[in-house]
Amino acid sequence: RALNERLDAARAPITPARYAAERELDGLPPPVQRFFRAVLKDGQPMIAALRIEHRGTFNLAAQGADQWKPFASAQRVVTHRPGFVWDGRVSAMPGLAVHVHDAYVAGEGILHPAVLGLVSLADLRGSGPEPGGVAQGEFMRYLAEAAWCPTALLPSQGVRWTAVDDNTAQAMLADGAVSATLLMRFDPQSGVIESVRAEARGRTVGKTIAMTPWEGRWSDYAERDGMRVPMRGEVAWLTPEGRRAYWRGEVTALRYEPVP
Repeated sequence: RALNERLDAARAPITPARYAAERELDGLPPPVQRFFRAVLKDGQPMIAALRIEHRGTFNLAAQGADQWKPFASAQRVVTHRPGFVWDGRVSAMPGLAVHVHDAYVAGEGILHPAVLGLVSLADLRGSGPEPGGVAQGEFMRYLAEAAWCPTALLPSQGVRWTAVDDNTAQAMLADGAVSATLLMRFDPQSGVIESVRAEARGRTVGKTIAMTPWEGRWSDYAERDGMRVPMRGEVAWLTPEGRRAYWRGEVTALRYEPVP
């Protein structure tokens, strides 16, 4: 409750109130132009906030044999000032749930897992811009998940796009001193975001942070409130030993709050 109150307290007005393709797409790399034409309609209201619910499986093992466990979660996202609060429940074993708060609020990154919501397993917080820090890692998550809110990826909302090749572009977004840069790959046929990748994101290994490539894959696109958004996803660390997926989920509910 306190995190969500802070998230709303940091909100700021959004301009413009509507998406205009002629204004937004001029000068963007070709794959980015195809993406916005594929997922947005001219005149689409900008999204101020959304609530998204997921279910799926979470891999509790950082190393060794996979330990996939079911989870359910609810997440609130605000697009300006950018932030989110993810409230998850992972069923570690029958009768024992790990409650996880994962958040980026007013420039601070937060990760707090606790058994039954009471016994803390970790309490990571940080607001600095340093690479590998909690704030940067959580802000990367915000940018990667903007596929669920494509108006947040528009140039008017602060995202800077750089061409890479016919199907790939780099997206950069800053929130004060904290910034995130991701490589986004677009499906050559449909134009939607196929994957997002960071060349280095802070990964907790034991008691240390290891900078590790990180990837999200989005699929099963459907129309919601006039936008095309992914209904399934998978997130993985790209370790020296190979790709290690740790989150697989599907959207069970999605509610948008457009700019009036």
